[in-house]
Amino acid sequence: MGTTGRTARHDFTANDVVDVINPLGPGDFVLVCEHASNAIPAEFNNLGLTAADLETHIAWDIGALPVAREMARLLDAPLVAPRVSRLVVDCNRAMDALDLVPVRSETVDIPGNAGLDDDQRRERIERYSRLFHDAVSACLDVRTSGLRPPVLLTIHSFTPVYAGRKRDVQLGILHDTDTRFADSLLAALEAEVPLVIRRNEPYGPRDGVAHTLATHGIRRGLLNAMIEIRNDLIASPDAQRVMAALLSYSAVKALAAEAATVSEDIH
Repeated sequence: MGTTGRTARHDFTANDVVDVINPLGPGDFVLVCEHASNAIPAEFNNLGLTAADLETHIAWDIGALPVAREMARLLDAPLVAPRVSRLVVDCNRAMDALDLVPVRSETVDIPGNAGLDDDQRRERIERYSRLFHDAVSACLDVRTSGLRPPVLLTIHSFTPVYAGRKRDVQLGILHDTDTRFADSLLAALEAEVPLVIRRNEPYGPRDGVAHTLATHGIRRGLLNAMIEIRNDLIASPDAQRVMAALLSYSAVKALAAEAATVSEDIH
């Protein structure tokens, strides 16, 4: 069951914190959408925020999950997505990161995260982040046991205006120390669409956003990249489908280019 349209309050159980969609999909990619949901477990009382707050980008990556789900369909790929808001715990942050459990997001204070002690923080990690990363690992374990290692792609969205500053970038392709697939994906996208596409914008590894790539991609030697979509480009179901098709086509094209490069190197 996906999180699209779910209200912010929800009763979670230990087996109800991660969606794994199409887990045995045989395609060349494994997709991850770390900020898929704005859902807050009922025990946290919305973290002291209003329902309107939880519909904004501070709580989730608006439109990212529908894009990721459609990409999973088009690519016949597994998709892993947490079912809890990043305000409870951010699954794309290192366990010691200050914003793993954020006390402020953009200009909004998060009262329910203020003053947590080490035990409370550790409980959030174990109940939500750890289960999410275990699910990603399990999915990759199945796929990396075959002859063709998968490409790890993480799907995100960002707001057009942040802290009062307008962002002109429309698509960001992010990477950490391994640039291989990001290079090929940038080239494929720039050949297809007249969008403003940039490397490591509006965020980059210096901001701590490459945690999933480093943990599950780089450590395994997998091709990997993070895709950031400005959320006004995916504001409707039709726009989400168009973006998913563009990204899926470009990802396949990038993988073919990468494979050709490897073949040339061998010969």
